[in-house]
Amino acid sequence: MSRRVGLLFGSFNPVHTGHLILAEHFATRTNLAAVWLVVTPHNPFKAASGLLPEADRLHWVELAIAGNPRLRAEAIEFELPRPNYTIATLDALRLRHPGTEFVLLMGADNLLGVPQWHNASRMLAETDIYVYPRPGAPMPDMAAFPRVQVLEAPLLNISGTYIRECLRAGHSIRYLVPPVVEQALAAIDFPGEAVN
Repeated sequence: MSRRVGLLFGSFNPVHTGHLILAEHFATRTNLAAVWLVVTPHNPFKAASGLLPEADRLHWVELAIAGNPRLRAEAIEFELPRPNYTIATLDALRLRHPGTEFVLLMGADNLLGVPQWHNASRMLAETDIYVYPRPGAPMPDMAAFPRVQVLEAPLLNISGTYIRECLRAGHSIRYLVPPVVEQALAAIDFPGEAVN
């Protein structure tokens, strides 16, 4: 039987407690052997203007999960052509890890947009998806997603945008991010920016 690994994609701009709670939940309360946090250099559906440097974002994920054997920072998208699409990442990971079955992890709000993704029909046919409900986000007609399983998960209403706004305003981000990430972010100058 192949090893099942969950993929939690994100810009992690920066990684925060909400990301880590989700990753740990799926790594320890499902049939997944591990969860890999896939750092996306640039989501093709979002503006790049508010993104912190990609190498820093990857490093902060590595710092945040150090010592947790069930979580891993994955940088494969740094090697792929840009803009990159989830199906290309899945293809590259499957080629690199032939004994592993990958499962996408996403919120219900993201699932609604999946049919518009690049090669969505092939991705939906080939890939299991674990979806967690989000408050206020409607669930789509699940008949259209036969490989999707809805699982409850603890959610925190924290965003990278909010954390960056706090840092620019000089407000505390304690408990919003792990202490090692808080220390790393303290060394960065956050001038006014167009926040995405």
